Amino acid sequence: MELVLVSGLSGSGKSIALEVLEDSGYYCVDNLPATLLLDVVKFLNDGGQGRIAVSVDARSVALSSLPQHLAALKALGAQTKVLFLEASAAALLRRFSETRRSHPLAIAGLTLNEAIERERVLLAGVSELGHRIDTSDLQPKVLRNWIKDLLGPGGGSLTLLFESFAFRDGIPLDADWVVDARMLPNPHYEPGLASLTGRDAPVIEYLESQEKVGEFLEDLRAFLARWLPEARRDNRNYLTVAIGCTGGRHRSVYLAERLARAFAADWRVLVRHRGLAAAVAAADGG
Repeated sequence: MELVLVSGLSGSGKSIALEVLEDSGYYCVDNLPATLLLDVVKFLNDGGQGRIAVSVDARSVALSSLPQHLAALKALGAQTKVLFLEASAAALLRRFSETRRSHPLAIAGLTLNEAIERERVLLAGVSELGHRIDTSDLQPKVLRNWIKDLLGPGGGSLTLLFESFAFRDGIPLDADWVVDARMLPNPHYEPGLASLTGRDAPVIEYLESQEKVGEFLEDLRAFLARWLPEARRDNRNYLTVAIGCTGGRHRSVYLAERLARAFAADWRVLVRHRGLAAAVAAADGG
């Protein structure tokens, strides 16, 4: 039996996640009370449903009991994954304003911003149960692709995600370890390189010619090689290494790609480039 539990903040993309799961062959149940999780999943599995996706949000009854119900399912042999979607307050405020929908926790005397922060507090314990995805600057099609990647077949017990980002846009909420690469030589100021990315050969050639970049990369590789086994022993299923530079296009992209290549043989590795994804969405008019 495979179970994917989807949770997160209202407006962060939970409906999109369930759509992806349904399209992938999962039997989906939306807004299930936490106390019913074990019984419903067992009932569906006994009825022949081997791939089940369940959404649990802040309105769920007895939300604090969710960890023990997940533990019980794991004890029964269920392969469980938890996806927690979140976004910045500014992004959520913008989305609710655009859709003109009311927040599920909105009650008399509670503003939208207060409802968002209240929900964040209620779900704080759930956010630590699985993999977090910060959807603040993600277009729906990008989020769909990222979820598909996470659900893909893995080669080990821990999925290692290398994520490049721009510090000017803020540190991603889903980062577990954050690396600052802004002190390295910046290709942006080299003739002909500003419009390229860390995936392009001229930028790669420039960065590989810089001694400090090589030293920085090797130090990162050694650090990760030393501490990733400890993260796996701590029963982590996902770990996101977020690497940032000023614009999120050159140094951070190069480092994420190189580290992903270095660890791909021993770990299930995914790569994300927030700055590049945002640029593509802007070019497409999104």
